[in-house]
Amino acid sequence: MNAQTVLTMGQEALMQLLMISMPVLGAVLLVGLLVSIFQAVTQINEATLAFVPKLIAAVLVFALAGPWMLSALVDYIRRTLEAIPGAVG
Repeated sequence: MNAQTVLTMGQEALMQLLMISMPVLGAVLLVGLLVSIFQAVTQINEATLAFVPKLIAAVLVFALAGPWMLSALVDYIRRTLEAIPGAVG
């Protein structure tokens, strides 16, 4: 196993991390932006008003995209474990 293989595996792991986390992060970011705009317009400063919609959005995204996220993660782990014998010797 050389340095290029390690860097390639690390890059692939980071890309998988980004790809799997983007739906949840995007939804929470969008809901947070909308709630912040609503709070600025109405001048309501309530902490739970910012937290609860984000939590609901994250749960909805996990419910909708969860199977895809899990299958992508399992495929990545399977490919990584299958590549170990080729990387070692």
